[in-house]
Amino acid sequence: MITTSIYYFAVMHADQHHNQDEEDLDQPLSKTRRKQQMHDLQDIGERIAVLGNDKLAELDLPERLLDAIRELRRINKFGAQRRQMQYIGKLMRDVETGPIIAKLDAWSGVSLQHTAWLHRIERWRDRLLEDSNALTELLADHPDADTQHLRALIRNAHREKELNKPPKSYREIFQVLRDMMPEE
Repeated sequence: MITTSIYYFAVMHADQHHNQDEEDLDQPLSKTRRKQQMHDLQDIGERIAVLGNDKLAELDLPERLLDAIRELRRINKFGAQRRQMQYIGKLMRDVETGPIIAKLDAWSGVSLQHTAWLHRIERWRDRLLEDSNALTELLADHPDADTQHLRALIRNAHREKELNKPPKSYREIFQVLRDMMPEE
Protein backbone atom coordinates (compact mmCIF):
# COMPACT_ATOMS: atom_id res chain seq x y z
CA MET A 1 0.00 0.00 0.00
CA ILE A 2 1.39 3.40 -1.00
CA THR A 3 1.10 6.11 1.61
CA THR A 4 -0.22 9.51 0.67
CA SER A 5 3.13 11.28 1.11
CA ILE A 6 4.99 8.76 -1.05
CA TYR A 7 2.25 8.96 -3.68
CA TYR A 8 2.44 12.76 -3.61
CA PHE A 9 6.24 12.59 -4.00
CA ALA A 10 5.93 10.18 -6.92
CA VAL A 11 3.38 12.37 -8.69
CA MET A 12 5.44 15.51 -8.09
CA HIS A 13 8.62 13.75 -9.22
CA ALA A 14 6.91 12.55 -12.43
CA ASP A 15 5.60 16.05 -13.12
CA GLN A 16 9.11 17.47 -12.77
CA HIS A 17 10.40 15.15 -15.49
CA HIS A 18 7.58 16.09 -17.88
CA ASN A 19 7.86 19.82 -17.33
CA GLN A 20 11.59 20.51 -17.54
CA ASP A 21 10.95 23.78 -19.42
CA GLU A 22 8.50 25.01 -16.83
CA GLU A 23 10.65 23.97 -13.87
CA ASP A 24 11.53 27.53 -12.94
CA LEU A 25 7.92 28.69 -13.18
CA ASP A 26 6.25 25.87 -11.28
CA GLN A 27 8.57 25.46 -8.30
CA PRO A 28 6.58 24.28 -5.29
CA LEU A 29 6.59 26.90 -2.56
CA SER A 30 8.54 26.15 0.57
CA LYS A 31 6.62 25.62 3.77
CA THR A 32 8.01 28.89 5.13
CA ARG A 33 6.84 30.81 2.06
CA ARG A 34 3.37 29.23 2.21
CA LYS A 35 3.06 30.15 5.89
CA GLN A 36 4.17 33.72 5.14
CA GLN A 37 1.53 33.99 2.42
CA MET A 38 -1.11 32.69 4.83
CA HIS A 39 -0.08 35.25 7.45
CA ASP A 40 -0.20 37.99 4.81
CA LEU A 41 -3.72 36.94 3.88
CA GLN A 42 -4.70 36.97 7.56
CA ASP A 43 -3.26 40.48 7.88
CA ILE A 44 -5.37 41.61 4.93
CA GLY A 45 -8.34 39.91 6.56
CA GLU A 46 -7.68 41.85 9.77
CA ARG A 47 -7.61 45.10 7.83
CA ILE A 48 -10.90 44.16 6.16
CA ALA A 49 -12.52 43.09 9.44
CA VAL A 50 -12.24 46.56 10.99
CA LEU A 51 -13.91 48.27 8.03
CA GLY A 52 -17.45 49.57 8.23
CA ASN A 53 -20.29 47.82 6.43
CA ASP A 54 -20.38 50.44 3.66
CA LYS A 55 -16.72 49.90 2.78
CA LEU A 56 -17.13 46.13 3.02
CA ALA A 57 -19.87 46.38 0.40
CA GLU A 58 -17.53 48.36 -1.88
CA LEU A 59 -14.94 45.56 -1.80
CA ASP A 60 -17.34 43.09 -3.46
CA LEU A 61 -16.22 40.12 -1.36
CA PRO A 62 -17.69 36.60 -1.60
CA GLU A 63 -20.62 35.93 0.72
CA ARG A 64 -18.75 33.24 2.68
CA LEU A 65 -15.97 35.70 3.48
CA LEU A 66 -18.46 38.39 4.52
CA ASP A 67 -20.20 35.88 6.80
CA ALA A 68 -16.85 34.95 8.39
CA ILE A 69 -16.08 38.65 8.99
CA ARG A 70 -19.49 39.22 10.56
CA GLU A 71 -18.93 36.17 12.77
CA LEU A 72 -15.52 37.53 13.82
CA ARG A 73 -17.17 40.74 14.99
CA ARG A 74 -19.51 38.72 17.25
CA ILE A 75 -16.74 36.68 18.88
CA ASN A 76 -15.39 37.93 22.22
CA LYS A 77 -12.81 35.30 23.19
CA PHE A 78 -9.24 35.86 21.99
CA GLY A 79 -8.55 32.24 21.02
CA ALA A 80 -11.77 32.03 19.06
CA GLN A 81 -10.96 35.31 17.31
CA ARG A 82 -7.54 33.97 16.36
CA ARG A 83 -9.07 30.79 14.90
CA GLN A 84 -11.66 32.84 13.03
CA MET A 85 -8.87 35.02 11.58
CA GLN A 86 -7.13 31.85 10.38
CA TYR A 87 -10.39 30.82 8.73
CA ILE A 88 -10.70 34.24 7.10
CA GLY A 89 -7.12 33.86 5.85
CA LYS A 90 -8.08 30.49 4.38
CA LEU A 91 -11.07 32.02 2.61
CA MET A 92 -8.86 34.84 1.33
CA ARG A 93 -6.86 32.28 -0.68
CA ASP A 94 -9.74 32.10 -3.17
CA VAL A 95 -10.04 35.88 -3.53
CA GLU A 96 -8.02 38.16 -5.81
CA THR A 97 -6.24 40.35 -3.25
CA GLY A 98 -4.70 42.94 -5.59
CA PRO A 99 -7.80 45.14 -5.95
CA ILE A 100 -8.59 44.74 -2.24
CA ILE A 101 -5.12 45.90 -1.19
CA ALA A 102 -5.30 48.83 -3.63
CA LYS A 103 -8.63 49.99 -2.15
CA LEU A 104 -7.42 49.52 1.43
CA ASP A 105 -4.29 51.53 0.66
CA ALA A 106 -6.31 54.25 -1.04
CA TRP A 107 -8.61 54.47 1.98
CA SER A 108 -5.68 54.61 4.38
CA GLY A 109 -3.90 57.26 2.31
CA VAL A 110 -0.97 55.10 1.21
CA SER A 111 -0.37 55.15 -2.52
CA LEU A 112 2.19 53.66 -4.84
CA GLN A 113 3.16 57.14 -6.05
CA HIS A 114 3.88 58.29 -2.50
CA THR A 115 5.98 55.22 -1.82
CA ALA A 116 7.89 55.71 -5.09
CA TRP A 117 8.55 59.34 -4.12
CA LEU A 118 9.97 58.28 -0.74
CA HIS A 119 12.17 55.67 -2.44
CA ARG A 120 13.44 58.28 -4.88
CA ILE A 121 14.41 60.53 -1.94
CA GLU A 122 16.21 57.62 -0.25
CA ARG A 123 18.15 56.90 -3.45
CA TRP A 124 19.18 60.57 -3.69
CA ARG A 125 20.34 60.53 -0.08
CA ASP A 126 22.43 57.42 -0.70
CA ARG A 127 23.88 58.91 -3.88
CA LEU A 128 24.81 62.10 -2.04
CA LEU A 129 26.75 60.10 0.51
CA GLU A 130 28.47 57.82 -2.02
CA ASP A 131 29.18 60.12 -4.97
CA SER A 132 30.70 63.58 -4.73
CA ASN A 133 29.25 64.56 -8.14
CA ALA A 134 25.69 63.80 -6.98
CA LEU A 135 25.46 67.09 -5.06
CA THR A 136 26.32 69.05 -8.21
CA GLU A 137 23.65 67.11 -10.10
CA LEU A 138 21.08 67.76 -7.39
CA LEU A 139 21.89 71.47 -7.27
CA ALA A 140 21.47 71.68 -11.05
CA ASP A 141 17.92 70.33 -10.68
CA HIS A 142 17.17 72.38 -7.54
CA PRO A 143 19.14 75.65 -7.71
CA ASP A 144 17.32 77.15 -4.71
CA ALA A 145 18.69 74.46 -2.35
CA ASP A 146 20.92 75.50 0.54
CA THR A 147 24.30 74.23 -0.69
CA GLN A 148 26.27 74.93 2.48
CA HIS A 149 23.72 73.20 4.68
CA LEU A 150 23.66 70.11 2.45
CA ARG A 151 27.46 69.92 2.33
CA ALA A 152 27.62 70.18 6.12
CA LEU A 153 25.00 67.44 6.53
CA ILE A 154 26.84 65.14 4.14
CA ARG A 155 30.13 65.76 5.93
CA ASN A 156 28.50 65.17 9.33
CA ALA A 157 26.80 61.99 8.11
CA HIS A 158 30.17 60.59 7.01
CA ARG A 159 31.71 61.54 10.35
CA GLU A 160 28.82 59.98 12.31
CA LYS A 161 29.22 56.76 10.36
CA GLU A 162 32.97 56.63 10.99
CA LEU A 163 32.50 57.21 14.74
CA ASN A 164 29.53 54.81 15.01
CA LYS A 165 27.29 57.60 16.26
CA PRO A 166 23.51 57.75 15.74
CA PRO A 167 22.68 58.78 12.15
CA LYS A 168 21.23 62.21 12.98
CA SER A 169 22.61 63.97 9.88
CA TYR A 170 21.70 60.98 7.69
CA ARG A 171 18.07 61.40 8.74
CA GLU A 172 18.23 65.16 8.39
CA ILE A 173 19.43 64.83 4.78
CA PHE A 174 16.25 62.86 4.09
CA GLN A 175 14.13 65.60 5.68
CA VAL A 176 15.85 68.33 3.64
CA LEU A 177 15.43 66.35 0.41
CA ARG A 178 11.80 65.65 1.23
CA ASP A 179 11.13 69.36 1.66
CA MET A 180 13.09 70.20 -1.47
CA MET A 181 11.58 67.64 -3.88
CA PRO A 182 7.86 67.98 -4.57
CA GLU A 183 5.74 64.87 -4.59
CA GLU A 184 4.52 64.14 -8.09
